Amino acid sequence: MESGSWSAEAEVVAGGAADDSGTGAVDDTGTDAAGDAGSGAGGGGTDADVVRLATAVERFTRVLRRLTAPDGMSLTTVATLVRLDDLGPHRLSELAAAEGVTQPGMTQLVSRLEREGLAQRRGDPADGRVVVVEITAAGRESILRRRRERAGKLSGLLADLPAEDRAAITRSLEVLDRLAGRLSGPPAGSAG
Repeated sequence: MESGSWSAEAEVVAGGAADDSGTGAVDDTGTDAAGDAGSGAGGGGTDADVVRLATAVERFTRVLRRLTAPDGMSLTTVATLVRLDDLGPHRLSELAAAEGVTQPGMTQLVSRLEREGLAQRRGDPADGRVVVVEITAAGRESILRRRRERAGKLSGLLADLPAEDRAAITRSLEVLDRLAGRLSGPPAGSAG
């Protein structure tokens, strides 16, 4: 992403504020009106570009959360179900580490998911002494329902963007998926 390459519409969607005053004031991303700041960040753009990306992702995450009607599921609950759906069965300790919660906390969460029919525990076929957690059909449907709801609402937001902005978002999806995949692969110590 090149500094200063966002359109005014994308800047508004991301919640940023352009500085048209010519004063060189610095915005909340650490860049001035000309987009100048910092030095390179490991070849991934300037430091300011990386901060802008992080800020935009944070803002867009908040937008996505608002696009989903409250359903009683915490972010950790949803993240756990998505991990089980995307990567298959996990040990409780792996889930706890991956989601950044304590093992007792994950045990409580999985017990609740079991009561609600969204996940289940079973023996690991590779090691009968080990118990793993897997998503159920109802859990998978819950995730799909949330995604469909968000997609419907997001579609309305995207429709308001110019075609070139929608095309830029579409082009970025493969790269963002690849980047997210690097961070959400199988947890350390698992065979997968």
